[in-house]
Amino acid sequence: MYIHRIILLFILLSTSGLVLADKVLPLEVYGALPEVSMMVISPSGDKVAYRRTGNGKDFMMVHSLVENKLISAVDMSNIQPSQIYFIDEQRLILVIRRHHRLVGYRGRHDISSAYSYNIKKKKLVQLLTLGNGIYSGQTQLGNIVGLSSDGKYAYMQAWANENSFSLMKARLGHKKKARQFKRGSRDTIDYFVDANDQVLAREAYDNKKDLHRVEAQINGKWREIFSEKTSYRTKAFVGVTADSNYLVMLDKNSDTGHSSYYTMRLKDGKISNPIFSKQNKSVEAVLTDINRVVYGVRYSGFKPSYELFNKKVNEKVNTLIQSMPNNSLTLVDHTPDWNKIIFLKEGDSTEGDYLIYADNKFTALASQRPKISAEQVHQIHETEYKARDGLKIPLLLTLPHAELSSLPAILMPHGGPESYDKIGFDWMAQYFASRGFIVIQPQFRGSDGFGSDFILKGRGEWGRKMQHDLTDAVKILVKSGYVDPKRVCIVGASYGGYAALAGATFTPKQYKCAVSINGVADIGRMLKDEVRNYGSDHWVVSYWQESIGKGILAEDYFEKISPIHHVNNVEVPILLIHGENDEVVPVSQSENMYEKLNASDKQVKFLELEDGDHYLSNGSNRMKVLEAIDKFIMKHI
Repeated sequence: MYIHRIILLFILLSTSGLVLADKVLPLEVYGALPEVSMMVISPSGDKVAYRRTGNGKDFMMVHSLVENKLISAVDMSNIQPSQIYFIDEQRLILVIRRHHRLVGYRGRHDISSAYSYNIKKKKLVQLLTLGNGIYSGQTQLGNIVGLSSDGKYAYMQAWANENSFSLMKARLGHKKKARQFKRGSRDTIDYFVDANDQVLAREAYDNKKDLHRVEAQINGKWREIFSEKTSYRTKAFVGVTADSNYLVMLDKNSDTGHSSYYTMRLKDGKISNPIFSKQNKSVEAVLTDINRVVYGVRYSGFKPSYELFNKKVNEKVNTLIQSMPNNSLTLVDHTPDWNKIIFLKEGDSTEGDYLIYADNKFTALASQRPKISAEQVHQIHETEYKARDGLKIPLLLTLPHAELSSLPAILMPHGGPESYDKIGFDWMAQYFASRGFIVIQPQFRGSDGFGSDFILKGRGEWGRKMQHDLTDAVKILVKSGYVDPKRVCIVGASYGGYAALAGATFTPKQYKCAVSINGVADIGRMLKDEVRNYGSDHWVVSYWQESIGKGILAEDYFEKISPIHHVNNVEVPILLIHGENDEVVPVSQSENMYEKLNASDKQVKFLELEDGDHYLSNGSNRMKVLEAIDKFIMKHI
């Protein structure tokens, strides 16, 4: 096991003796939602729209850059906005989420919806409405796959009835009943449309047959051009080419082990050689316009990087990103001619700043967190270490303003587990660093972003090698003298919450305390819930069985890696936090863990968040979480 000494020496030299007399910022500075987020620019570049939060209010704002004034606002305090984008100079699409009941169905559900907003008329219109030509038993009504050629309609996917997942045509700006544009079937999952109102293709997945298919519309008839037998989808069809002759597909490149960009010809299903591909990075997303025409890709990495079809624009974007090597510069939005580009700058000495590049210069638009100065942002460093079996594990460290010697530490594993941390303003990591902790974020095996082989090394390793990777990170930093072994707490959310409970039960002497936020405690129960929710033949169930058990479905196997069955090992206090409306990991996971710990006379506290979801997207709940963690951590470390 080793860690890059040169990098850590640089960190040590750059911070040694640097104990800043910073004013400790109050919790609400970190716990509050960003004051400005979701910024987008109009096609002309004359306007920007963004989400603005503060003082208990939540608005979508439209601001004129030409006149430098606010021209419109929509109160979103009672909804959860998730996306904003311009259709043209006067119209926006707003995608929101609500948690409420469906008539005739048990419980409450997260319901997504899309609205069109006319800036001049200040008119907000919902595009698809349950019961108005739309089957009532569905939750996803916010997905737009394209606009009609005359700009009057949006093409959207929805269940027209319980047997037909269809392509609907919804009128923009007028509350009228949507009509079925192209009828689908029960196994249809996606549609692709060109700019001339022609349906190009539809994608389907049959859970009973484990069959992934694509059909193209040729001479007015559906013709199958792709078919693959698979228990869950491994290829992602994500857009169309500018000439409408190909679908864009992301798939593993066997030569690199990373996801690459391919095209599939619609007339015969022929798949190209990789077009966008890198030896050490995956294509993790495509860049598209509103009609899903792909014009570039974003690669994985602690900092984003891009590749665009337009060579001149590609050079421009990458030159701008390279001009700020110490920061993470995310491409947020741009005008169609690329004369104005909005970036989000994060990383060194920035709390998240929106910048616009125009007329050959950067200009600041807004700060996400204006109450935090550049000097109060804690440095993030990337390095790697070797796990006990020799596997190299990428690592992010967020450093306090203090000497790197025998520091208290927070081990903070990410969720997913097929996800990864990035260099940006992580509100919880920054909070911990502001309180004097070094924050350790290992990208353990099974994490996304580092190639398919790295992901596959995590198969069947929940509570085992994935957990060892976390343990090893702490041990190496302790051995190096940077971390005090008696002052380490493990804190995580979702899978990270599972990892926190696994740490407290499987390596109880490693930590001083543990915090699980919306975490899994009982894997067997989790899988049973997934079967109940989706059915035993659904791809979601197959994926979890493969990811967690790697084909081992024995109940005693899941018991061995479930923290709830090992509470007798616990030696440290545990804080459980869970949203009552969490639809990803049900609150019963934490409720049952609390009861088991309490019955075993272990030190445990449980905070249930009213109206809380899986993502802590509610500002008041974030504050409750931070207040509870602050009190808990300071008591035990």
